[in-house]
Amino acid sequence: MRAGAADRVSGEGEKRGRKASKETRRQQLIEATIDSLAKRGYSETTLADVADGAGLSRGIVNFHFESKDNLLVATLQFMSEEYADHWNAALDKAGPDVASRLWALVHADFDRKICTKRKLAAWCAFWGEAKSRPTYQALCGARDVKYQETVIGLCAALKAEGGYSYEPETMAVSLCAMLEGLWLRLMMGDGTTRERALEAAVEYVVTVFPNHLTRQGPKS
Repeated sequence: MRAGAADRVSGEGEKRGRKASKETRRQQLIEATIDSLAKRGYSETTLADVADGAGLSRGIVNFHFESKDNLLVATLQFMSEEYADHWNAALDKAGPDVASRLWALVHADFDRKICTKRKLAAWCAFWGEAKSRPTYQALCGARDVKYQETVIGLCAALKAEGGYSYEPETMAVSLCAMLEGLWLRLMMGDGTTRERALEAAVEYVVTVFPNHLTRQGPKS
C-alpha cells in the first residue's frame, strides 16, 4: 500500500474512532441521566449528578448537550425509541398470526430489557412533567399513536376471528390501560414483581380472548 493510501486509511480509522467515542460518551451520559432520574427525580437531577454518575467531567456534559433540558430531551428520545424498537421487534418475531402477535406485545412490556426499576422510575419522572412540557408530549406522541393503532388493529382482527362482541377501539383502550396500570404498580414499589405483573397481564388477555389464548400461550 502506498504511503498516501495508508495515510487516508489511518485518517478514516481515527475519524471513526472519534465518532464511536462521541456516541459512547453520549450514551454514558444518557444512562447516567436515567440513573439520576430514578434516584433523585426530575427536579433534583443536575448536570453535575449526571457527570459524576457517568464518571465524566461536567465540561463533557456541556459539550455534548449544552443544557439540562437538552440532556433530558435526548434521554426521553432514547427511551422512547428503545421502547418502540422493542415492541416492533417482538411483533416481527411473532409473525403474522394475530394471537401470537398480541401475546408477544403483552410479553414485550415485561421483558427484562425494558421493564427495570430504574427505567420505570425514569418514565415516571418524565410522565410527571409531560403535561407542562409540550416538547415531551410531541416527542412521544407519534409513537404512542402508532402503538394505539397497532393494538386496535390486533383487537379488530381477533374480533373478526373469534366472534367477540366488544368494540375494537374500546378494547384497545382497556388493554393499554391495563398494561400501563401494571407498570404504575411496579413503579410504586408495592411488592408487585415483574413476573407477577406479567402473570396478571396474561390472566387479563386470556379472559378477554378465550378463543385465542390460554395461560400457556396462543391456541394452535
